[in-house]
Amino acid sequence: MNPIPRGLYALTDSQITPEDRLVPAVAAAIAGGTVMVQYRDKGADDARRRWEAEDLSRLCRSLGVPLIINDDIALAEAVGAAGVHLGRDDGDIAEARTRLGAQAIIGASCYNDLQLAVRAAEAGADYVAFGSFHSSTVKPHAVRADVGLLHEARRRLRCPIVAIGGINADNGRSLIEAGADLLAVISAVFAQPDIQAAARRLANMF
Repeated sequence: MNPIPRGLYALTDSQITPEDRLVPAVAAAIAGGTVMVQYRDKGADDARRRWEAEDLSRLCRSLGVPLIINDDIALAEAVGAAGVHLGRDDGDIAEARTRLGAQAIIGASCYNDLQLAVRAAEAGADYVAFGSFHSSTVKPHAVRADVGLLHEARRRLRCPIVAIGGINADNGRSLIEAGADLLAVISAVFAQPDIQAAARRLANMF
C-alpha cells in the first residue's frame, strides 16, 4: 500500500475554481497545509481539462504534494498525476493499477457502504472515501453517511479513510476523532476569500 499523508485533501471544482484562478487557488491551498489535491472537473471540454491537469501536475510535483485525478484513468496517465480517484461507475481498480503503476495512489468512493469499501481495499485501493457526512452545496443529492460508519470502518480497514461532504472548520474535528485520516473539502477551502487561511484552519485540526 502506498503511503498517504494524513490531513487536508483539497478538491477542486470548476464552478468554484474556474480556469483563470485554478493554479493560484491550489497553490494557496497547499501553502495553507493541504497534503493532497484532487482535480475534479465533470466538464466535457477534454482539451481544457488536459491542460488544467497538466498545470496542476507540474505545480503539485514541484511542491511535493500528490495530485489525484477524479474519475479519469486516462487523464491521470497522460499528465503523470500521482493517482486517480474512482467512483462506483468510473473504472476498475485493477485497470487503474495496471495503467498507472505500482506507485500510483488509487482511491475509491464508497459512499455509505462499508462492504463496498472492504471490497475496494481487497482490490488494491490505497484509500477509501465515505460521505456525504453533511449537506453539500456541490453535491446536494449525495447519499448521506453516519459518523458511526467511520468508527466501524476504522475497526475493519487498514487503509486510510477519507471523509467527504459539507465538511468545514466547525464540523471536521468530530470526523477526525471518529477515524478519518483525511478530510476531503471543496467549498470550505476554495469558496473562501482567503484560501490559504481557510486551508490552514482545517489542516491545523490534524
